[in-house]
Amino acid sequence: MKNRDSQRSKVYEAETMVRTMFDRADERDLRTVQILGSTLTLPIERKFASVDSVQRYVDSVLALNWVRQTWPEAGTVVHVRERSGPTASHYERDTRTIAVPLHRRNEAWALRELVVLHELAHHLEPGDSDFSSHGGQFVDRFVTLVSEIIGDEAGFVLRATMHQTGVQFA
Repeated sequence: MKNRDSQRSKVYEAETMVRTMFDRADERDLRTVQILGSTLTLPIERKFASVDSVQRYVDSVLALNWVRQTWPEAGTVVHVRERSGPTASHYERDTRTIAVPLHRRNEAWALRELVVLHELAHHLEPGDSDFSSHGGQFVDRFVTLVSEIIGDEAGFVLRATMHQTGVQFA
C-alpha cells in the first residue's frame, strides 16, 4: 500500500515562493533578500533553453563524486523529455525520466535549476523506500542538492521557507 503524500502541497508552496524570490531578484537585478531576520545574497540560479541543456545538467550533477557517494541511485542514467502539459514537471520512476514543460506563451517556468533539482531528488530516493514521495527524506535530499549545487544561501532560503509552510524534515 502506498503512503499518502501528505506534505506535497506544502513542499510545492515553499518551492513556488523560493522561485518567486529568485525571479524578482533577476528582474530587479538586486540579489539581496531578508528572510527570518537574516540578510543574504541569492546566488544565480541556472536557467535552461532546451531539453538537451537540462539533460547535460542532469548528467553533470549525477556525475559529481559527492552525489554518487551519497546516493547510490546517482549511478543510474536519467532521461529528460518534454512534457506536453505546461503546468507541472514530474519524475517517472519506472523509466527514470524527468519530464519538463518547455516554453509556453513566452514562459519557461520549469526550465530552471530549482525544478530540475526537485525532480532529481525524486530520482535519488532509495528504490526500496516506502516513505511518501515528498516526505522528510525527500525534503532533506532536495535541500542538500540546492545547498551544495546552487549555494548555501539558496539552501537556507529553501529550508526556511519550508519551515514557514510547515514542511517536516527527516
